[in-house]
Amino acid sequence: MIDKMQPAAPSVRIAVVGKYVELHDAYMSVKEALLHAAMLVERQLEIEWLHSSDLEKDRGFEILETVNGVVVPGGFGERGVEGKILAARFAREHKIPYLGLCLGMQVMCIEFARNVLAVEDAHSTEFELHADHPVIHLMPDQHGINNLGGTMRLGLYPCSLKPGTVAAQAYQRTHVEERHRHRFEFNNAYRERFSSAGMVFSGVSPDDLLVEIAEISDHPFMLGSQFHPEFQSRPNRPHPLFASFMKASAAYSPSVEVEAASTAEIKGVGNGH
Repeated sequence: MIDKMQPAAPSVRIAVVGKYVELHDAYMSVKEALLHAAMLVERQLEIEWLHSSDLEKDRGFEILETVNGVVVPGGFGERGVEGKILAARFAREHKIPYLGLCLGMQVMCIEFARNVLAVEDAHSTEFELHADHPVIHLMPDQHGINNLGGTMRLGLYPCSLKPGTVAAQAYQRTHVEERHRHRFEFNNAYRERFSSAGMVFSGVSPDDLLVEIAEISDHPFMLGSQFHPEFQSRPNRPHPLFASFMKASAAYSPSVEVEAASTAEIKGVGNGH
């Protein structure tokens, strides 16, 4: 393991697009999970810390143009969410490996609804309570609860994997258990519409009621998990989703000439919702 950490290894550059990037320790588990995965593929990890709010101000796209992969971690509150949606769109349109963690999966779904399904006002009720198209919403058994303290889906929950998917290939298993820390879920009312457009719900709860993993079928690696896989990563046992993401990132070569028109089209979109 120490040999794999030596500086002689080629580097892999990963953009972590978050809202707390001023304090890197806020994403310590994510940073360490990326390091574990980078050691597995014998690469030196270089993290580009990108504030999601900067993307909302048309800054930081030049970083996304040069990285090997994009990670959008979890978070709470509306600040910087539109920037995370912009990062998801950029990764999807430019085929950059993308890993979304909790909120990172949710913004991936919101972006997909807005720009693939053409549901321009798609959102999460966490940020827009009366959204016309709440593709992410409060868990059904929590409707009507005024005091949300202590109502998270918190801790270890089972997940069934769909055979033949990126997620199933990463885990090499059909059932796993993962740690959660969230309150909002994918809205099943949109599941069929998303599926028909190319999103695969590759991980679900055993009763098929809750989406746990979503991935995009026509993308080299674009996957989001409702849970936090970083919590179970270890130096000598990288988490399977991080390992799979890092392998895809190591194989990806960022283009030095991303089409200016395409980038310009993405810039500024977040301020419209």
